[in-house]
Amino acid sequence: MTQPFNGVSPYLCVDGGVKALEFYEKAFGGKVTAKNVMDDGKLMHGAIDINGGLVMLSDDMRGGTGAWRAPNGTTATVVHIETDNADPWWDRAVKAGCKTIMPLEKQFWGVKYGQLQDPFGHIWSIAGPAK
Repeated sequence: MTQPFNGVSPYLCVDGGVKALEFYEKAFGGKVTAKNVMDDGKLMHGAIDINGGLVMLSDDMRGGTGAWRAPNGTTATVVHIETDNADPWWDRAVKAGCKTIMPLEKQFWGVKYGQLQDPFGHIWSIAGPAK
């Protein structure tokens, strides 16, 4: 399975790439579009369509040439999901096992917005119209 690349797509480094793909399917309603697993079970490359946007990921491969590392307590990136109704997206992610970082609430800038952390250390934000 492949998906055309358009715009900007985050590429996440995780510990447990195959499990991360499965989790993102459950938490964010994603559809896996690529899954290349090496003989040792590590995810060499994966891609998942979440709400029409492409997120790519692979396992942390410290012996390789890549400069990225899986989060270890902190991360410098937030992956944002913009929806027409944030509540069901939020509820599904929390039920799947995401931890609330910033509660989903109407914000001063006029939208409903919150932040979650997935079990792999990445931060996700979910937003939609304040109703």
